[in-house]
Amino acid sequence: MTPLLKVTGLTRMYGNRVGCRDVSFELWPGEVMGIVGESGSGKTTLLSCLSARLEPTAGTVEYDTRAEGLQDIYAMGEPRRRLLMRTDWGIVHQNPRDGLRMGVSAGANVGERLMAVGARHYGEIRAQADEWLRKVEIDGDRIDDLPLTFSGGMLQRLQIARNLVTHPRLVFMDEPTGGLDVSVQARLLDLLRRLVTDLGLAAIVVTHDLAVARLLAHRLMVMRRGEVVETGLTDQVLDDPHHPYTQLLVSSVLQP
Repeated sequence: MTPLLKVTGLTRMYGNRVGCRDVSFELWPGEVMGIVGESGSGKTTLLSCLSARLEPTAGTVEYDTRAEGLQDIYAMGEPRRRLLMRTDWGIVHQNPRDGLRMGVSAGANVGERLMAVGARHYGEIRAQADEWLRKVEIDGDRIDDLPLTFSGGMLQRLQIARNLVTHPRLVFMDEPTGGLDVSVQARLLDLLRRLVTDLGLAAIVVTHDLAVARLLAHRLMVMRRGEVVETGLTDQVLDDPHHPYTQLLVSSVLQP
């Protein structure tokens, strides 16, 4: 089987400061990889490089393009990368306002993504938008409402619908539950876990919350100062951490 994503020696420097350094891994179809670490560990920089939003200083990010197999996304032309981001990929931002158009309706936010992949029939676009709003537990009666009228949890669910309506194979998530109340987080996590399973999505999830990582991720990478210090199956890493930094992260969660 060909990996969906193959990352080799990925490095991003900001002058003399390390964003991320020498990161290598493979992601398989249907697999969820969690990236954890404290603030400043490099996880968001890594995610930006993986999702073609920040060009690395060194290394390669290869994606299985179906027709041509693994291709380095940074050797592609910009139009082709943008097409990937509209079709095969989804990007769920920590702040949903960064991933939505706040001045158009909820239905239009979902419909725009369909139009980007060639949909033109208004009735079909609206029907699919309505279906996806319901899938993410937003009442279909809100289809014509502006996102400005939505709560934080609803905005995040709308952003998820906008990303998944084109059935991407790979979704990048940056702190998807960050800033939400605990009860809202729980509902959103249940929704994400169900959608990832039902759709067979591969995902890379950046989070500082080990409980979120345990719930969503099959495998885990622990980052510190831009480098991966430990990797493995999620339960193994969290239940039997080997690196002192991982042990510190886990113990800090367990402390009363």
